[in-house]
Amino acid sequence: MKPVRTFIQQNGIRATIKIQKPIHKITKGKIAKSSFISAINMPFVGTDVKIIKENETSTFIAKFNPDGTYSNEDFKILTFTDLHMDDDFDLNNKTLQLVVDNIVTEKPDLVIFTGDCICGKYQQIDAIQFGQMMENLGVYWAYAFGNHEARAEKEFFKYLIFKSLSDFPHCLSKFGKPELFGYGNFIINIMDSEKDLRQSLVLFDSGRDFCEPHITNDNVPFTKEDGYDYIKPSQIQWYKDEITALKKEYGKATSMLYMHIPIPEYNDVFNMEKEADGSYTPTGKAEILYGVQYENVGSSKYNSHLFDAMKEMGAQAIFAGHDHVNDWAAKYEGIWLVYTQSGGYNCYGMGAYNNTFFWEEKDWLQGSTLTTIKPDGTITLEQKKNSRFLK
Repeated sequence: MKPVRTFIQQNGIRATIKIQKPIHKITKGKIAKSSFISAINMPFVGTDVKIIKENETSTFIAKFNPDGTYSNEDFKILTFTDLHMDDDFDLNNKTLQLVVDNIVTEKPDLVIFTGDCICGKYQQIDAIQFGQMMENLGVYWAYAFGNHEARAEKEFFKYLIFKSLSDFPHCLSKFGKPELFGYGNFIINIMDSEKDLRQSLVLFDSGRDFCEPHITNDNVPFTKEDGYDYIKPSQIQWYKDEITALKKEYGKATSMLYMHIPIPEYNDVFNMEKEADGSYTPTGKAEILYGVQYENVGSSKYNSHLFDAMKEMGAQAIFAGHDHVNDWAAKYEGIWLVYTQSGGYNCYGMGAYNNTFFWEEKDWLQGSTLTTIKPDGTITLEQKKNSRFLK
């Protein structure tokens, strides 16, 4: 029944979007206001990246030169999080136009969204519009769930959102192994040749809140009311198995991880002691690359030891979102802990956060994070704030 129901709903949504477009145009946006696909400017960007091969949980990609040979140029990843598309359509349009502006300006080889992006009451329509927007840009992209897209672990409407996104040709997201938690545990492997692996990007569904049967099965000392979810032991074992297999096949496998909810180790970078400007003070345990902490880390209370697995597997970095006004990157025990710049204007930010920050928009934190992977596998990180596009 799921494929039939999905087919009917997806085609109904596509028909709705098609009808909305001329209405939006004729009324100059006064009707069909939710049609952001009609409201924003999306010039074609294109890509030099191609898919080499894929399986149930992994896609192998590479950059190519015009003559069809493998490219050894830098590989650029632009990461977005917390777009919080909701029911204020004007702010949705602003958010998404700035997403497009970032992509057009940076011309990344891959775009990654780490959740809490498609959150409104029209999210099934928005998911297909979102995919259409990315396809119009012509770049490869991937999407991982946050804690706001859906409430249940594997409900039909969560499935439908993910199916609608992953059906698009340039979307590299995969459902992953059915026995794992949630939807969207998959790997994107960046190749330099058929035999040379530059970097493995591992994306996780980091869940929502503590839930059964995982609390009981994992002997978690918390209840469903105790806060944010954690990466499950089975997800961690899957990650270790995949990286181990890649190392065996290619001789090496360096990984970077992407998810929505930060892991508990993010709490070790800043103290809970605030300065007069509302920022937190560094602990001195980590090397701060850039940015500041302005709110508590919204990690799970339960540490499932993903970070230990990352050290064991030789990971370089982990990227999270969730905390909109934390925008730092720090090297901790040899691994980069990174907050992707929050991108949404429908959610709390520096305009008025906890009645503390009333900054001018030129100083707001919204934007994206640019990661450049060099041919030798080293990485650089840059904040790309939306303030650069303000008129």
